[in-house]
Amino acid sequence: MTAVGQDAPPAGTRGLGPRFARLLAAQSATNLGDGLLSVAVVWFASTLTRDATLVALVALASRLPWLLVSLPAGVLADRLDRRLLVGWTDVARTVVTVALAAVVLAVQDSLPSPAALAGGAPEPEHAGFLIAVLCAASFVLGVAEVVRDNAAQTLLPAFVREDRLETANGRLSAAEITTNSFVGPPLGGALLAFALVLPFALDAALLAASAVLLLTLRRSPRPGPARTAPPGWRAQTAEGFGWLWRHRALRLLAVLLGAMNFLSALALTVAVLFVQDVLGLFEGWQFGLVTTGTAVGALLGSFVSARVSRRLGSGTSLVVSVAVMGAMLALMGATSSAAVFWATGFGLGLGIVLWNVITVSLRQRLVPDDLLGRVNSVYRFFGWGTIALGTLLGGVLVSATEGWLGRDGALRLPFLVAGVGTLALLVVAPRLRTALAVATVPTVPTVPTVPTVPTVPTVPTDERAAVDGGAYGRD
Repeated sequence: MTAVGQDAPPAGTRGLGPRFARLLAAQSATNLGDGLLSVAVVWFASTLTRDATLVALVALASRLPWLLVSLPAGVLADRLDRRLLVGWTDVARTVVTVALAAVVLAVQDSLPSPAALAGGAPEPEHAGFLIAVLCAASFVLGVAEVVRDNAAQTLLPAFVREDRLETANGRLSAAEITTNSFVGPPLGGALLAFALVLPFALDAALLAASAVLLLTLRRSPRPGPARTAPPGWRAQTAEGFGWLWRHRALRLLAVLLGAMNFLSALALTVAVLFVQDVLGLFEGWQFGLVTTGTAVGALLGSFVSARVSRRLGSGTSLVVSVAVMGAMLALMGATSSAAVFWATGFGLGLGIVLWNVITVSLRQRLVPDDLLGRVNSVYRFFGWGTIALGTLLGGVLVSATEGWLGRDGALRLPFLVAGVGTLALLVVAPRLRTALAVATVPTVPTVPTVPTVPTVPTVPTDERAAVDGGAYGRD
């Protein structure tokens, strides 16, 4: 077994195979579309209302599926052909996005600009109805995204060797960051200057292209030993939940991820209003550009994360990433400079990708293939389900404190709370290092002719369950 944090090879897909290259192209297309939509949806909402709670509701609609659908999505990923599941969810997202684009096309000429609304212009006549439509579309797209992303992440081990997982995840992270955060937002902002509908239309085209790439991809056999899954959705979900909860390292990582995502959602939900009202940037292209700091940092992180992990160790690297993310979120809330906001986003992106590359590779290596979809979904239930709660609380926090802190102070508060709260998570750093050190130690194969006596007393209860479940030394 290759240790987590091996050196990454040069950029590109050399040595990863043509099927991985096709998967990478499909992922890049959908991530570019997601980047376009990330700007278009919140900008559309900001032309309808200045109420932070209503803007947060739109974001909540897209995040709530992570809380509601993560567990059944894992069962689907283990029951169905993962390639077809990813492809057909892209088809579904294409249909919904086309319908949303049609609505935007019908109303875009009658909407005021965010600057006009901030200056006191009345909200559009049908603002409430349009926000409801935006929430409904965001929820459906969010459900499809949960199913797709869980299946896509569990699909990777069927395309690359185990010793290339860090490399493949690094390439996927680089593509996701470049398209979703670096190219997508500024391109979406630039398209908004011409017509609000353009980012929605281009997203639909990219989703359709991804669906074609995946549905025409030659099917490959899934790796790993065959096992008999328990009957029924509940039993299958319980098996994945139990496996994760008995594994000390993955359980701790899931809980930590949930806390960090809750805190970051608290702040980033109102980022569009922060950029407009605190930084004074009211053009779509400006919003897209100022958020590329995170993308540039994350892109760099995708190429150096494996090297950093090898040099510092996976446990220490994750502690460093938590410290960096907390400090950057706090600095974001303290600044009034667009340049400083961009720079703190750069640091935040580095920390996020360092965490992601290590933890995703660890799950793909430790979890048996026939359980990977369910364990991954349970992990995301804990790690991503909290985003919905943080999203709602972020908007409510701004609305509740605006009366006594003022608009400026109220928009800063979620970032400051998120930064301080993330730094407070460092209290578990010693436990994290210990858990990761145990989880990444390869097993030594036993010699068939020499019987061995198990040393049960030296293995903690929760880690013994992980060993019995094939967590260590999986072929």
